[in-house]
Parts: sequence; structure tokens; C-alpha cells
Amino acid sequence: KVKPEIMIPLVGFKKELDLQVDVVHRVAQEVMKEQQVKIDYLVGTMIEVPRGALTADEIAQTAQFFSFGTNDPTQTALGMSRDDAGSFLAKYQELEIVKNPFATIDRAAVGELMRICVERGKRTNADLKIGVCGEHGGDPESVKFFHQIGVDYVSCSPYRVPVARFAASQAAILTK
Repeated sequence: KVKPEIMIPLVGFKKELDLQVDVVHRVAQEVMKEQQVKIDYLVGTMIEVPRGALTADEIAQTAQFFSFGTNDPTQTALGMSRDDAGSFLAKYQELEIVKNPFATIDRAAVGELMRICVERGKRTNADLKIGVCGEHGGDPESVKFFHQIGVDYVSCSPYRVPVARFAASQAAILTK
């Protein structure tokens, strides 16, 4: 059975999501009527900007799921562009200022925003499904952190799936 999940990107305001969800429902109803089918679907948002994470309690009133696109929160929370990081990141790592935040989630800033988002979102909507997509979803250290804060699933590129599954199983065992 297929259950589509329609994801609205870059949401920072509840009203912004509300307006887009109205469009999704209207168009879905039109298409289902035209095609004489009934399709069950979910509408959610990708949490990519810090404001979206901090207002997750409001956004979760409308969203049926959240997905963290972790590269964007990393860039916006740390003020680092992934495209420009090559010019300074090696020096930052050498000076032990930061590990590569595009490889392993920065727990102190981005991770804290994620933790706040998960707590506030699930406090508003206990059934809210929360996931992570992108390369952080295949990093063992990040996967263990995501488990600790209550993320429900990760997705990553196919070659990283075995590593992500192993990290997730380790995190589940360590939690018991």
C-alpha cells in the first residue's frame, strides 16, 4: 500500500504551512474527484530553518510529520555555507574549533534546535512522525543522537543504509 507524504519545505510560520496545506487538500480533492479515486495521504513539513524548529509546537498543530533536512539548519544555525566551508573548515578542525558539521551533527547548536523541535512538536501532536533526511542520516554518531532525542526514522543515500541500520540498532540497545 502506498501512502504519499507531501512535504512543504522551508516552513518557519504556522500560517505559512496552513496556507500551503489548504492548497494541497484542495488540489488533492480535485484530482481524486476527477480520477474517481480516494487516496489517503499525509501533509507535513521539512524543518530547515531555526524558526521552524523553535515554533514546532505551533507548526505541529497543522503538520502530520516533520522531516529535518539537516544541511540547511546546519548552514543557517552555524552561519556556514557548505559550498564555502572548504576554504576554512580544515583550519577550524585543526584548531579544534569544530568537527565537520556537514558530516556529523553539531549537537550544541543544530542538535539543540532539533531536540527543542522534537519535544515541542510531540508535546502538541503525540502522533507526529519525525525523521531526518540527508547525509547526517547515515552518520553513526548522528544517528545515535537522533535516537536519543526521539527522532523516529532516518533516511540516507543507499550506500550508507547498512551503517545507519547498525548505528540505530546500537542506539536502541544502549537505551534499554
